[in-house]
Amino acid sequence: MNKVPGSSSLLLLAVLVPVAMMLQSGCLEAQTGKNKADAQMVRRPLPQGNEKDRMNAWTVGLAGGLLEGAPIRLAAEMARVVDDGAELHLLPIVTRGATDNLNALLYLRGVDTAIINSDALEEYKVQVPQIQSRITYLLNLFPSELHIFVRPEITSLEDLAGKKVNFNTQGTAAAYSGPLIFSRLGIDVDKTFIPHQVALEQMRKGEMSAVVFITSKPVDAFVRGRWEAGFKFLPVNYDRRFEDYYLPATLDPKEYPNLIKQGERVSTIAVPTALVAFNWPARSNRYQRVARLVEYLFSRIDRLQAPGFDPKWQSINLAATVPGLTRFQAAQEWLDLKARSAQARP
Repeated sequence: MNKVPGSSSLLLLAVLVPVAMMLQSGCLEAQTGKNKADAQMVRRPLPQGNEKDRMNAWTVGLAGGLLEGAPIRLAAEMARVVDDGAELHLLPIVTRGATDNLNALLYLRGVDTAIINSDALEEYKVQVPQIQSRITYLLNLFPSELHIFVRPEITSLEDLAGKKVNFNTQGTAAAYSGPLIFSRLGIDVDKTFIPHQVALEQMRKGEMSAVVFITSKPVDAFVRGRWEAGFKFLPVNYDRRFEDYYLPATLDPKEYPNLIKQGERVSTIAVPTALVAFNWPARSNRYQRVARLVEYLFSRIDRLQAPGFDPKWQSINLAATVPGLTRFQAAQEWLDLKARSAQARP
């Protein structure tokens, strides 16, 4: 049987009901205010579509390589010099290494250009038979000289057959180009891929016969390191086996005074490191992006050769060629125009 509320209960209800209504009203006002704020946030003006298109139209993706490598450093310096807001934005991209950059250029979205070692083309001859017509070069950035550094008991390349030879860590130029070069030389070695600093210590102990560096000379490890008599660089002669991708080079006493005697030179080969692009159709937007990069980069190369940038820029010759590749059309046109202008001067 239901009971009728007493007077005290009725009095309590009379007090609580208005309070509950006030609280509910406050909550509703707070929620309404939140919804208004949310609505205001939603109604913020978004970037105009044409502005987004304009920015993307002149952004050039550049596959640079590993963070610790020279190519990504050069890519970052190029980006600083050619930057022109929405008119040109060079975007360096960290990758698995210079040897993987060609793969990025061929297959990765947003990559218009790449820094590669010229002999990376060798790997694509089977899977991409027309690779040399699909890739063009803008600039021969710098040569990476082959350094084959050996213990005293090693006197020739043939002595390394079956011996332990280190090619640095995977993703580096030495790890890719080194075994390829030894294959062309016809010398089968016991290949290791550990950091060179570790391998050099193993060489001192007699646990490693040689290390193979492929990088721009001089190499600090050989300039500053102290080596016992007999540690040396082995010569590699440039011949028809290397004409497709490589260049002749030498190691000199001025570069390695503690390892090469005055008056002597060590013959070797160099792997060109090149700035390349996909062979885009001339009327395409992708071609126009790279063409604008050429114009900015070539006309501002003197800025990169000034103090504060990598010294490698000082030895770069815009007209230098890259074995096995043809030059990007806009780059060749820029060089031709420059040559005609120079000839027209009195």
